[in-house]
Amino acid sequence: MGWEALRQWDEGAVRIEPLAGGVANDVWSVRVRGQVAVGRLGQRSDADLAWETKLLQYLDHEGMTVPVPIPTTDGRLFADGLVVMKYMEGGSPETAADWRRVADTLRELHRLTQGWPQRPGWRSSTDFLHADSGTRVNLAAMPPEGVRRCRAAWARLIGRQTCVVHGNPSNPHNIRMTADHVALIDWDESHVDVPDLDLVLPDNAAGLDDVTYDIAEQASAAWEAAVCWKDDYAVRRLAQVRAV
Repeated sequence: MGWEALRQWDEGAVRIEPLAGGVANDVWSVRVRGQVAVGRLGQRSDADLAWETKLLQYLDHEGMTVPVPIPTTDGRLFADGLVVMKYMEGGSPETAADWRRVADTLRELHRLTQGWPQRPGWRSSTDFLHADSGTRVNLAAMPPEGVRRCRAAWARLIGRQTCVVHGNPSNPHNIRMTADHVALIDWDESHVDVPDLDLVLPDNAAGLDDVTYDIAEQASAAWEAAVCWKDDYAVRRLAQVRAV
C-alpha cells in the first residue's frame, strides 16, 4: 500500500518533507489531524513493529521522552508497515555535559527494561557466538578471520545482564535535546543486548572504567561491522576489532 496507508490516521493527512532515516526506511515529516508528526515506512514484520511500539508506549508511560506512536483512527499502532510517531523537538548533543545527560537517559532505559523479551527475529551479540544469522546479521558473508575476531570481542560480554539497548545512540542525529528533556529517536535497531554497548559515547561520557570501556568498544565495533557488512563503514569498523 505504501504511503497511501497514511489515510488510516487521517483522510487529510499529507507528507511534508523527507527526513534522514537510514537505508532501511522511508521517513517523512507528516501532518496528521492538524499536527506535525513523523511517519516511518519500512518492511518490518507486524511482530517486529508490535515489539517496538509496545516498548515506546511503555517507556512513555514510565516518564521517558520518546517518539510515542500515534494510533490510527481505529486504534492500531502501525498499519501496512507504516508507523506514525510524535515529533520530537530539540537539537543534537554538542558538549561533554550534553553527552553525560545522554548517558543518564540510556541508563534509565536499561534500568526500565531488564528482562524485556528479545525483538522478534533478532539475536544479541553473545547469541552470535553460536549462531550465524539473525535479522540484518549474516556472519557467513564475512571473512572467517573477521568472524573469529568479532566472536572473540563478544565473548568478553558473557554473563552480563541484558536489557533493551537503543542500538545507535552515539549518532548525535538520534538524540533530540532541550533544557528539559533528552529524547532518543530512531529505535529501528533497538533490541535486547548487553547495556554497555549503548554506553560507548563521545569522550567516554558514561564514565566507564578502562577495562569496561575497552570491552564495550570492541564489542560495539564488532556489532556494527556485522550489521552493516559489507559497506565501507563496516570494513572500517571490522579493522578496529582486534584478536583477543
